Amino acid sequence: MCPASPIRKVFFGLPDRRQLFRMFDRHAQRPDRREDDARTLYAGEWFEIAATDHDHMFEILPPLWMRGDMFAMREFLAGSVTSVFFALRIDGQLRHFHGYCDLADQASPDRMRAAIIDRESRPVKAMTRTERLEHIWSSTHDDYRGYAGDRWPEADRGKRTVLFYGGRQGTSLVLLDDLTDARIAAKLPVQLRYLPDAIAA
Repeated sequence: MCPASPIRKVFFGLPDRRQLFRMFDRHAQRPDRREDDARTLYAGEWFEIAATDHDHMFEILPPLWMRGDMFAMREFLAGSVTSVFFALRIDGQLRHFHGYCDLADQASPDRMRAAIIDRESRPVKAMTRTERLEHIWSSTHDDYRGYAGDRWPEADRGKRTVLFYGGRQGTSLVLLDDLTDARIAAKLPVQLRYLPDAIAA
């Protein structure tokens, strides 16, 4: 079994229907897509969705299982990883979420549920550096993101890249993980740009 992946929020706000389906496979362009074991890549990712999208996904196919405030999709994305949808009451408000859980670990949906409630119950809005980078990756169009190929140093090949517009310096392709704080701020939407830094859990 693959080691447990960290549970992580990968998008801030509610995706529209087009974004939602892009979010279901944020790593579609990765190299060796047909040959790799993608369980650890997807397992642990989660984001908030609209109530109508939650209900729509429930009606597509009979769920694999339903348990209280969550249900799992019958179709698996990678190995034992599938979509789990949550309807959670947080601070008195009913909210809906999608996450990828590795069902080889039967406790993974409950851990994700607890992590979502913990993350969304914090009184101060803040983002970790990792959350900022994941939001940038999620919200960047496929034409402007990709993976480092043969032209990159061997140690960087396969890492995620994004196009960055640097004004007079022009546009350059940079490693997502190497974005400076200033470049991260420039790529985030205005409402997320000035949130304080959160300490990673």
